[in-house]
Amino acid sequence: MSQSSDLIQSAQRTIRLELEAVEGLLAHIDADFVRACEMILASKGRVVVVGMGKSGHIGNKIAATLASTGTTAFFVHPAEASHGDMGMITRDDIILALSNSGSTNEIVTLLPLIKRLGIKLISLTGNPDSPLAKAAEVNLNVHVEHEACPLNLAPTSSTTAALVMGDALAVALLEARGFTAEDFAFSHPGGALGRRLLLKVENVMHAGQELPQVVRGTLLKDALMEMTRKGLGMTVVLEADGKLAGIFTDGDLRRTLDRTIDIHQTTIDDVMTPHGKTARAEMLAAEALKIMEDHKISALVVVDSEDRPVGALNMHDLLRAGVM
Repeated sequence: MSQSSDLIQSAQRTIRLELEAVEGLLAHIDADFVRACEMILASKGRVVVVGMGKSGHIGNKIAATLASTGTTAFFVHPAEASHGDMGMITRDDIILALSNSGSTNEIVTLLPLIKRLGIKLISLTGNPDSPLAKAAEVNLNVHVEHEACPLNLAPTSSTTAALVMGDALAVALLEARGFTAEDFAFSHPGGALGRRLLLKVENVMHAGQELPQVVRGTLLKDALMEMTRKGLGMTVVLEADGKLAGIFTDGDLRRTLDRTIDIHQTTIDDVMTPHGKTARAEMLAAEALKIMEDHKISALVVVDSEDRPVGALNMHDLLRAGVM
């Protein structure tokens, strides 16, 4: 029992110390942070992130986050940079160098070459008086008072602070660029995220001969036959001029049967939902899903600019497409 209590206390202490480290960053979001953002936004090149050890792991993640949010970036290992990989970096690029001490030998070794090539340098350090910070055009201060490690040795609070500062930089740049959900999707084309953000209604809707449709005045029994043939659990109801008059779904049918209506005598006009909610073919499928969820419906009619039905889709279509 005592060991369990000690483990819980240790974990809670770690979280508290790292929360304090992150909260301390608020004071360092200042003119230097703005200058770093402006440098990257004005750059014609890429952001090249470098870092050793744990800072390298954090740097890798920061580079990945930048790249996926509209800022072209990649990671270069500083030791490899000294053995040929500096050739990957151009004069138009900006180097973002991570080092908590600001004195990491593998990075400091690169400074004369960075200066000679005229490459702009942003440092992200815990020591604003370090060689790296002084060599940089701008330093992002991520100083923490204590590591969460009880020995104050293992990089814990300092790496968390560096990661959060990297996220702050990436998101500030994202917003400054006006980066959209569609832009994000093009960086994430694979998997569920890509499908959700790239797929459009026209890619999943039923159109042409697959679209169930009847005109006003059609007997309910004939409308049910159309629904059965097309298998979508609904039918579109058209005005005489081809525009949307309404929609009739399985749900409408259940409510109709509760009223003991004669399906052989009743017309679709008496039981349909007038007009109903619609989507456009060029909309994202995810937007269509939101309309369905907001209005608690399971099917949508897709109309053109003149309100003429061109397709239909239901929840099953979105489920099969991986949108939900």
